[in-house]
Amino acid sequence: MQAITKNFFLFLSNNKTLDRLAKKYGSRFGADKLVGGETFSQAIPVIKQLNDDGLVVTVDHLGEFVESESEARERAQEAVETIDAMADNKLDCEMSVKLTSLGLDISRDLVLTNMEMILDKAQERGVTLQLDMEDSSRCQATIDVFKQLRAKYTNVGLVIQSYLYRSDKDLDELDEYNPYLRLVKGAYKEPGVVAFQDKDMVDRNLKQLIKKHMLNGNYTAVGSHDEAMIDFTKEIAEEHNISKDRFEFQMLYGMRNKLQHDLAKEGYTVRVYMPYGMEWYGYYMRRLAERPANIAFAIKGIFSR
Repeated sequence: MQAITKNFFLFLSNNKTLDRLAKKYGSRFGADKLVGGETFSQAIPVIKQLNDDGLVVTVDHLGEFVESESEARERAQEAVETIDAMADNKLDCEMSVKLTSLGLDISRDLVLTNMEMILDKAQERGVTLQLDMEDSSRCQATIDVFKQLRAKYTNVGLVIQSYLYRSDKDLDELDEYNPYLRLVKGAYKEPGVVAFQDKDMVDRNLKQLIKKHMLNGNYTAVGSHDEAMIDFTKEIAEEHNISKDRFEFQMLYGMRNKLQHDLAKEGYTVRVYMPYGMEWYGYYMRRLAERPANIAFAIKGIFSR
């Protein structure tokens, strides 16, 4: 049943008609519980409150797969302006970006030009960026762009997904860059030829990636709401005397709030991944697919006055 539910919501995530309706009636579907706002200015007070509560943040301007150079350049300029707003408002906040929103599918030169402009501004304002990993067809291109950028910038990280077979090998090849990596299970529907289909295998591989990256001495962000995965990370740190400033836990905005605050009180860095923007529908459906309990948000929103 869980697999059927997941596939159903992944299917809905690509429905254009529902996307249009969602933009019109977003808050009624509970989107405001998982998205910081439709604009970054709307998200600023939410981020400030999280910072005041002892949590740090990374923001993601939702939207991907741009179709024109002008749109990709517009998204890059928006990212630059957001970085300025972060610094001007003294937010403890990073930025996550999807390379397809910056022209990855259009040309390598375009996405590199846009990323260099963004990273130049981020470096100037003391902000770190992470490249979100998208579906497996774009994995190698994303890693290649990261390697090229990492040779010039220190304020850029990357996401690696444990459900892909290739991820352990990718970790080995990336080690020479001393990378800041967010390690996650992965949220896209992938075929068995490239990804583990069994949850236990995905979990086992994520633990292997966490341990390897931490023992390699690289800064590690564990992106998981799974308490078993969090406890495993704590145990590795304790066993190998890895200080709390060498890793962090990352969780999605609106999910496991008590756990986030409890970990922060224990002295761990907890980073809240907060999306914002009009293009929230696909993201929201993928979150429902990942954790069916989130469906309660939507049902409550539809039937409440």
